[in-house]
Amino acid sequence: MPTAFRDWPWPLQAVFYFALAVVLVLVGIYVPGSPVATVRSQLEAAQAEYKPLETEVQNLRVYKQRRAELQSDMEALQKQLATLQTIVPEDKQTDQFILMVQGAAVSSGVTLRRLTAKGVNQKQYYFELPFEVEADGPYYSVLDFFSRLGRLSRIINVSNLKLNGVSGNSAPKFHMTPGTSVTGTFLVTTFFTKSADQTATTTPTAAPRKRR
Repeated sequence: MPTAFRDWPWPLQAVFYFALAVVLVLVGIYVPGSPVATVRSQLEAAQAEYKPLETEVQNLRVYKQRRAELQSDMEALQKQLATLQTIVPEDKQTDQFILMVQGAAVSSGVTLRRLTAKGVNQKQYYFELPFEVEADGPYYSVLDFFSRLGRLSRIINVSNLKLNGVSGNSAPKFHMTPGTSVTGTFLVTTFFTKSADQTATTTPTAAPRKRR
């Protein structure tokens, strides 16, 4: 004789509810069009797209690290370029160079009598800008002057050095400071790299003296 479900023993009711829950879950998972099946298919599609993206991200991390290294190298090269442009500038920067030489002479106690720009000499990768200098002063001051020229920020070569002692019997061309024992001429050459300015005329920087 059938009995009502409520009259079943509670263990049987529990088994029934458990079986019903399992059936509902299976139906929700495997029946096409059910919300669970739809979400499951979307999850599988997302996982399928995630794997190649993860591989691509791993490859891009290598480029990110490489980018940091390249940026560091570029900053180091920019600093090196700035230093080289100070040593060998792109333009002649004649005025700044003359001021540098004059400052070295004043600091050493040497008097510059004449500083004449000569013609620009073109080389393969740079240009030479020579100046003929006439100077005088005490012997050790002249040595200090050459030493200061070697410590300037720009590259400077000194050549064609012709120094003579100051004779007390002959009349000097200029009024010399006390202690002056050496006078002479030499060639001071600096360098620049800009190719646009390839020619220059010989222009004396000291004003010519009027003859009486």
